[in-house]
Amino acid sequence: MGAGKNRFVAQKVPLRPRAIWSTSRFQPKLLKRSYKVSFPVQIDEKVNVDKLISSIKSRDYTIGIIGLGYVGIPLALAACRAGFNVIGFDIDQARVDQLNRGESAIKHISTIAIDEAVKNKRFVATSQFDRLTDTDCIIIAVPTPLSKHREPDLTYIEKTAETITQHLRKGQLVVLESTTWPGTTDEVMRPRLEQSGLRSGIDFFLAFSPEREDPGNEEFSTSTIPKVVGADGEDALRIARAVYDALIVRTVPVSSSKTAEAVKLTENIFRSVNIALVNELKLIYDKMGIDVWEVIDAAKTKPFGFMPFYPGPGLGGHCIPIDPFYLTWKAREFDVTTRFIELAGQINTSMPHYVVDRLAEALDRSAGTGLSKARVLIIGVAYKKNIDDMRESPSLRLIEILEARGAQTDFHDPHIPVIPMTREHSALAGRTSISLSHSAVSGYDVVLIATDHDAVDYKALAASARLVVDTRNACARRDVVSDHIVKA
Repeated sequence: MGAGKNRFVAQKVPLRPRAIWSTSRFQPKLLKRSYKVSFPVQIDEKVNVDKLISSIKSRDYTIGIIGLGYVGIPLALAACRAGFNVIGFDIDQARVDQLNRGESAIKHISTIAIDEAVKNKRFVATSQFDRLTDTDCIIIAVPTPLSKHREPDLTYIEKTAETITQHLRKGQLVVLESTTWPGTTDEVMRPRLEQSGLRSGIDFFLAFSPEREDPGNEEFSTSTIPKVVGADGEDALRIARAVYDALIVRTVPVSSSKTAEAVKLTENIFRSVNIALVNELKLIYDKMGIDVWEVIDAAKTKPFGFMPFYPGPGLGGHCIPIDPFYLTWKAREFDVTTRFIELAGQINTSMPHYVVDRLAEALDRSAGTGLSKARVLIIGVAYKKNIDDMRESPSLRLIEILEARGAQTDFHDPHIPVIPMTREHSALAGRTSISLSHSAVSGYDVVLIATDHDAVDYKALAASARLVVDTRNACARRDVVSDHIVKA
């Protein structure tokens, strides 16, 4: 506990009981005695919230960020630009060393910005978690994957909370940013943190503010995307808002951490179900001989009541393929079925199989050959264009399905020279990207465009390829049209 003042307080102190004889059955009976005595006891002082907020405004306030990945690093840089000192925490010592050299661990994040923050002594990375005591605010940005049974895996959150508990001190703010089911902050984080002996809302403060990172988005950055904030009590909300008000263009306060957790899931479920809709429309319109991309491009000219979403080879990234299952799992606790959400998940996860079927059909029609022993070149293994992020990339699933059906695969990705180790696709780790020379491309039976990176010359690619299967409409958008280009 934090330091308090000593006061003399009168309390009743028990003396040793003495036996007396009861008039009933001559049984001895204990008589309790006590008297009052005054002695010093510790009375804890209440945390001065106004003083904390004043420290935030004056930048006499150190921010700690646990998890130096796609969310943590941009947030750290935003805090440095706002004038705060930042300590970044990560268990990956190689990443810690790289950041302390001023180097970016992620391609779309500027090395110049990291180097500047390090040289100005605004930012330091460490794997020593005892330094959490040096921070005033601890922001958690760790992964929240699914288990093999597609259930929430909160291992990273739980272990992080247990680590913080060992170093938690009075007056600190703890903010969870990792996407999770509604109630995690209250039901998982708070009980663990309170094992320190400190109390949420009294001794330390607890909040949830969902990350809204969109890797590679040049229009919006961390500091220009409004931030939703919910907290455990009014004081925690005031402090959390003061922190994010200093970093972000606008904060959006909500009534509770649980509500803020639900906001994040709602945002991504909205995207998941709409992508599932256009994926299903793609299947229908393909049978009718209608180009779904042409339909969407025409429909989006309506200035109201329509928002364009686009089909693809499957969902990728950390959010959309995973987040809906966090809500469907939690909903079972309340005996609520999530048929619509789960149906969208089924449609989206089936898309890699549909793409492979279309590829096999196109190969049969164009060359009269089957998929077995066919050489397939996949363009793009990142989950979206122009970044090096492979989290949940559908390209990895495409490779597995193709090879299970007897095909030989290679890939080209201008942003990912080597496939790193992943939890779900460890057998693919170490494979290297090939060059797109004419001789290389022409040696494949079919080229499959899975990610539409801008760095690829699609005109030259189509000219060299025997057959192109395009899942992103990449060729048509660049006016590259040919009978040997098939949309899927």
